Amino acid sequence: MASTYLSLNVHIIFATKDRVLSIDERWRGDFHSYVAGTVRGLGANPIAVGGVGDHVHILAGLRATHCVADVVREVKKASSVWAAERQSGFAWQAGYGAFSVSQDAVATVAAYIGRQEEHHKRISSAEELMALLAEFEVSYDNRFFE
Repeated sequence: MASTYLSLNVHIIFATKDRVLSIDERWRGDFHSYVAGTVRGLGANPIAVGGVGDHVHILAGLRATHCVADVVREVKKASSVWAAERQSGFAWQAGYGAFSVSQDAVATVAAYIGRQEEHHKRISSAEELMALLAEFEVSYDNRFFE
């Protein structure tokens, strides 16, 4: 095989520090566009970006040379500078969730990300993450959800 071929789609989620509602709805759309541009600038394909006041979801197609931790670090760094210009004290909490997405589930996950406002009328962001961790059989420490 003369080249590298892969389909590596990842659903990434991270929250604001202490899950404070600091992503204001007045600039949230621009913020999500900025995050998508940052992902693109890192050489990844931003398939969907969304979220609500206390967290963001990114569905991205990564390259073979990408490391998820590096992508998340760079997106958090750039987006926190952008958001801090609009919201005093803006910060991300440490950590993130990242889940592999098969090609046949990309459209479903992208639609799910697009429905975040509606979705979070029924479930908190912490409950959402715990459900995803259970679905993907990822163990976690309950102390991080208190």
